[in-house]
Amino acid sequence: MTEPTFPPLMSGQAVSGNIDPFEKACAMAALGCDAGLIVHNVTANRLMAAIVMSPEVPLEDAMAMLPTCGIGFQNALGALAPPEVAVHLEWAGGIRINGASCGEMHVGAGGTDPAQEPDWLVVGLDLPLMQIAERPGDTPDQTALYDEGCADVDPTALLESWARHTLVWITRWDTDGVAPLHAEWRGLAHGIGEEVAQNGLSGTWLGVDERFGMLIRDGETTHLIPLSTILETAS
Repeated sequence: MTEPTFPPLMSGQAVSGNIDPFEKACAMAALGCDAGLIVHNVTANRLMAAIVMSPEVPLEDAMAMLPTCGIGFQNALGALAPPEVAVHLEWAGGIRINGASCGEMHVGAGGTDPAQEPDWLVVGLDLPLMQIAERPGDTPDQTALYDEGCADVDPTALLESWARHTLVWITRWDTDGVAPLHAEWRGLAHGIGEEVAQNGLSGTWLGVDERFGMLIRDGETTHLIPLSTILETAS
């Protein structure tokens, strides 16, 4: 596997075997590694990677890095895949390709108080390249990248492109604020206007607030679910 090349301000560290890049990146971030590190593990049937960040804003604002990385992935795959391949993003990090579930993103942080600046934040990408179900029909709502017309997409090139496009959007967020991010993400969001269930609440998904919190309408009541509620703790 060719070693990926990352843009300035980013660096890479490959891991192999059963090592989860998300867990590894969280552990390295907790030990004080530099922001911009991308831990990656590319196998024949799976692309896994995680970016270490050092946000200088409260956690609830820093959670914008999850949709930022999602937009970066959509832009990256859009640049490499055939034009008919459609990529959409679920609120909690899931990825949809041509309507079916195809991998997800994870987010962890060095702190859980939404009002406090976290010591670090990590966003991970987990993307299946090939189906591993015994029979494709066993998981009709699950797909893999190569099954969606992307067999010619090189996973290393996709990883490099994800890093570049994500960096562009991080820079734009830092320069122009959250508004451009909102506009781009809303066009990619999967399920707005539909019935959803999240964090024990169910109703119509109306969209998100300025911090990407989910707005759910249940009868006459609109509930807000902060994006920080999906934070994960690496094992």
